[in-house]
Amino acid sequence: MRSRHARNTSCDQLRRFGRCARAGVVLGLLSCAGAAVAQPPPLPPPPVPPQNPITEPKRVLGKLLFWEEQLSSDDTVACGTCHRPGRGGADHRLAVHPGPDGQFQTPDDIFGSFGVVRRGPDGQPINDPIFGFNRQVTPRAAQNMLQGLWAPSLFWDGRAGPAFINPQTGQVSIPQGGGLEAQSVAPILNTVEMAHDGRTWNDVIAKLQSVTPMALATNLPPDMAAALVANPTYPQLFAAAFGNPAITAERIAFALATYERTLAPNQTPFDLGTLTPLQQQGLNVFLAPQSQCAACHTPPLLTGNGFRNIGLRPIAEDIGRQAVTGNPQDAGRFKVPGLRNVGLKRTFMHNGRKGSLEQVLDFYLGINGQIQFPQNQDPLIPQIAIPPQARPALIEFLRNGLTDPRVAAETFPFDRPRLRSEQVGDIDGDGDVDQSDLGALLAAFGSCEGDAAYDAQADFDQSGCVDQSDLGQLLSNFGA
Repeated sequence: MRSRHARNTSCDQLRRFGRCARAGVVLGLLSCAGAAVAQPPPLPPPPVPPQNPITEPKRVLGKLLFWEEQLSSDDTVACGTCHRPGRGGADHRLAVHPGPDGQFQTPDDIFGSFGVVRRGPDGQPINDPIFGFNRQVTPRAAQNMLQGLWAPSLFWDGRAGPAFINPQTGQVSIPQGGGLEAQSVAPILNTVEMAHDGRTWNDVIAKLQSVTPMALATNLPPDMAAALVANPTYPQLFAAAFGNPAITAERIAFALATYERTLAPNQTPFDLGTLTPLQQQGLNVFLAPQSQCAACHTPPLLTGNGFRNIGLRPIAEDIGRQAVTGNPQDAGRFKVPGLRNVGLKRTFMHNGRKGSLEQVLDFYLGINGQIQFPQNQDPLIPQIAIPPQARPALIEFLRNGLTDPRVAAETFPFDRPRLRSEQVGDIDGDGDVDQSDLGALLAAFGSCEGDAAYDAQADFDQSGCVDQSDLGQLLSNFGA
């Protein structure tokens, strides 16, 4: 049973948003779509730690680093490779991880993100026991990076933040409010995501000192292009941002976090008071106590930044937050994601296994073959009640009412360059469409999403299968 405090909180939210005074039945909410609606409270400004104030040179440097494929060991992965604004700040590619059982095409498979081919300290490929000489895949789905601005801790298990500890010195750089800084440096040395085995910060720094910034990218946005005209090397860019040319892990983190703090998706129809009647009906349903949506995804952030076990998979597969806290009560709990721009995403949940908002809703309602696992499940989940008549409006609110058009169109400040890895046909990301790419496509030819042989990098038209269309596109660019 829900607590009196929880019931009062939901009712207060309904009153704040000018919804129907009586919300006892969700169907009743649909009849009040034409009621006058108060403007929702605006998003608060992202908190900025005093140790890392926002400056324009630092923001632009962070933007360059975020989209810099050369930040990875093998020049194939940038932060933005897995976190595209137009894809809801997440990854649209379907990369299969076999899950804890190590077997593909079993129920515990995960749709994660492509990382790097495993390599030794000498840069030579290593035959990985799971992925062989193919790209490795992360064991969790990429999160929406566009709402990390307000989060005290980041990653699905919350292991980054609130403090930021300088990874080179071990000293505390930011005691509170440093979640973005802490998260930003983790993938750079991660041997699945961006690094060869044994990579150090000295390796990263030496590389940035020697490469030409954004040499692998094209179609740079105006602010990035202008910054490179004024300061064409990374030491010069760091000098512009920090006063001297020293490149350090802390400064990399400060720049990346500064850029991310400027990406506030605050111009959705929900924010601007321009919801359509159907979207407004969906918001009514969202705020209704029976739906439980706002209990976890609380407006205006549309997340409580807490951790919940929704019963998605057995706890034994991934203990989630418990791995960080050691608390058995946190077993199977994962960070509640923000819902802004959720309609732009292709996969959902920490394992990426829900392929649409409709599937997500089916899961919460336990219908259409969707299964919940009750061990340590949050008691709110079984209480969710959304009648069939209310679901289309709720889906419309989530899909379009929470989408910032600047994010969807990737316009400033969400604009970006074109990465080398996006070149059609360049499967291995080496800048050329050649025999190795043809071999990779043929190895995946005939496979579809969920198959062990499927390679999303070879599925150029994103049809879900590597087929004749993809082969034709590669051959049209062969030799480029």
